[in-house]
This record gives sequence, C-alpha cells and structure tokens, in this order.
Amino acid sequence: MQDQRWKTVRYAAKMTVFAALCASLLIVLSPPQAVSTAGPAPELAAERLSSAQSTEAAPQAGTRLIPLGRTTGIKLFAQGPMVVGFSELEQTGTCPAKDDGLELGDVLLQLDGQPLDGNEALIGHLAETPRDTLCFTVLRDGEAREITVNAVYDDELDCRRIGAWVRDSVAGIGTVTFVDPVTGTFGALGHGICDADTGELVPFGSGSLMASCVDSVEKGKRGEPGQLCGSFDLLRDQGTLYANGEAGIFGVLRDGSLYSGLEALETAPRSALYEGEVTIVCNVSGIEREEYQARILRVYPEGGETGRDLMLEITDRRLLDQTGGIVQGMSGSPIIQDGKLVGAVTHVLVNDPTRGYGISIEEMLKAAG
Repeated sequence: MQDQRWKTVRYAAKMTVFAALCASLLIVLSPPQAVSTAGPAPELAAERLSSAQSTEAAPQAGTRLIPLGRTTGIKLFAQGPMVVGFSELEQTGTCPAKDDGLELGDVLLQLDGQPLDGNEALIGHLAETPRDTLCFTVLRDGEAREITVNAVYDDELDCRRIGAWVRDSVAGIGTVTFVDPVTGTFGALGHGICDADTGELVPFGSGSLMASCVDSVEKGKRGEPGQLCGSFDLLRDQGTLYANGEAGIFGVLRDGSLYSGLEALETAPRSALYEGEVTIVCNVSGIEREEYQARILRVYPEGGETGRDLMLEITDRRLLDQTGGIVQGMSGSPIIQDGKLVGAVTHVLVNDPTRGYGISIEEMLKAAG
C-alpha cells in the first residue's frame, strides 16, 4: 500500500448563513487517505425528533447479533446551530462572529439566555432583537462558555447579522451493521457522522433512521469513489438514535420487520481476527441484502485510528462488476469470518476501490455501551 497521492473527497451542498439564511442538511466528512462509505444526502425538512435516551439495552461483546447489512437513511440533529464557516459583511468588511471569538465547530446553545434548538431559532432571534451586542452560550471542546458578539444591522434584510455560516443537521445513507434481536438495539456505519466543513463529530442532539431503497449505483474507479444512489421515505422512521461516536451511530430499531426471521450470529473479539477469507453483507440494489466474498489483507495493532482495525479487499466478481468494489453508502456493511460477526466496512481507498478499511465489532460494541 502506498501512502502518497491520496485524495480526500467530500460530498456537500451548503447554503450561506449570515443571519437570515440557514444551512440545510449535509453529509459525512470524508476522512484523510480514504473516503468514508456513507453516501450523499438530499435536503430534508428541519424537524426535531425524539431519541432513545437509555443505553442500558446495548449489547455486549459475545452477544449473538443479527448482521443486518441493510441500507438506511440517516438524519441527525445537533444540539444547536454549529458554526461551519465565516464571511465578511458587505457593509463593514468585517466578520463579527470571527472577530469577537466564535470558532469553527462551536455549537450555539443559547442567545441572550434563550435556547437555540436549531437554525430557525437563531434566525428568529437575530430578526427580533433590538440589540447589537449579543451574548452567546456556546459548546466548545465539551465545555459551555459565553462569548459576546457585536452584530451589524442590515437595512435590506431588516435583521442583525454576524457573518457566520451555521448548520444544525446532517443526513445521508449508510448501512446498519447489527441489530440485537431481543432489544432492537442497533449499530451502523462503523464511524461517526462529522460535519463536512469542520471535520468535527456532530454533537448529538437527536436523530432517526428512515426507510430507504437503493435505486442505482455509481461504480467506483481509481481516483473517483463510487456511491449508492437511493431514495428515502421521509414520512416513515424506522428507529431512533441515541449516540453519534467515532465508532458509529447507535440507537433502537422500531421496525422489527427489517430483521424478523434473520439468523443471529455469535460475535468475535478483535483478537480473533486474522488475514483470510471473509463474507460481507451488503444492500446494493433495492432493499435486498446479499453476501459477497472478500479477504482481510491485514489486521492492525490495537491503539490505532478508530475505524481502521483491518484492511480488506473485495474478491467477489459479482460485487466488483456491479459497484467496482467498496462505494459510499456501504459504511457499516457487516464482515463475517468463520461464521461469526467480526466487524464492519468503514472506508474505501480512493486509489483502489477494491480495497478499504474496517472496524472490529468489539470496538463498535464498546461504543454502543
């Protein structure tokens, strides 16, 4: 494997937010040297969702779990508007938000003591406040702090502006790795959902899974990762999320028909992984899940980067002909070795789409708990 000339590919479509405009839903950041295999997203309505709050039902290592391998639409809402960019205001040539101390990745929790549960709340406050001096309570590095920003009144928009781009939600397509047939607890993606501009994990507020269907596939080729192209049912949620972490997203499936009748397998610890033949479970057409052959090329020592416990190569000619290898949207596809659930696909190598990285199921289960 060569380390040079890697490319990072991002899929995002943002809208500028000064004070009266807001950013819509964005997709997961593609990490360095490889691309996360979560797929691009449509724009979704900015709705708030209740989430599972308890993790006491999270499965433990050794639990028998169903390797699902079904794609799903994912929508995740942050704790508040997240600062993802800055821009100078036309009237002054300054950027109050940046000049007064806001930073990329800051989550705006309150404005003048009023809670900000999303972009609309921020826009409404900036449109209604009579003051230029604004006091923000922000979440930064896990701690809340107060920052004062001197806004600029815009006569044309009839509101105050601070020169920040914000985003309160992300959405995309990915694959559910496992589900506990007893509790419905699931894990998906094998990596966290990050903001496309800041690279930071989106601070979890709430979220859910949406019914999805794979309509077509853009095949991957050297230098251009492919992707699953699908449609979401925005009106039908299949489950709720309770966590977004480096090792995946986790929640509870409410739609038991997704895994009814499927066989649960024993999970294997990371120490049991070895270089050799494996099976991956993928959903690359419609709603059908199929098994394909692959091979673990290398198992990495513990203590490395989360989501890169192993490197694997797709060897099944059927999958290679259909997708070119690993494509975006396959994040979370279960990996089975010797009849046991051992991990999930997480990334594709940009210069060789037949190869990618995977996370051990043990690491996902630690995060789930």
